[in-house]
Amino acid sequence: MAAFFTAFFVVCAMMVGTVVSDPDMLQDICVADLASGVKVNGFVCKANATADDFFSDILDVGFLTTANVLYSKTIKQGEIFTFPKGLVHFQKNNGNVPAAVIAAFNSQLPGTQSIAATLFAANPPVPNNVLTKAFMIGNKEVDKIKSRLAPKK
Repeated sequence: MAAFFTAFFVVCAMMVGTVVSDPDMLQDICVADLASGVKVNGFVCKANATADDFFSDILDVGFLTTANVLYSKTIKQGEIFTFPKGLVHFQKNNGNVPAAVIAAFNSQLPGTQSIAATLFAANPPVPNNVLTKAFMIGNKEVDKIKSRLAPKK
């Protein structure tokens, strides 16, 4: 009887890893059909996506590590940038025309990270124009928050 319970326990322990992962995506891409009259849980997908559906100009992208270090880059059409799982990140259109981004998230459990300290006390700092646009506040407010969250020396 003890052998049965031991075997049962081992099988159950091995199965735990199979149920704790994120589910697979249901589709690879979905280009929204903005002209469709059907709007259940958002827009429906276009029947045939084409290369013209994926356009971009110039994007400033970046992410912040858990040690508040900013890594950023300007990317152009056709380039790719990968954000590490669970970190605070941003994308800002730096061009003169609308830009489109393909984004995919690989986890529903991003972990925890102090957003205020991460964004306003990063080294090098997150550009003020990104923070003013993201939080809809002025440069004075951004500088005030940065001064209060600056690391003690």
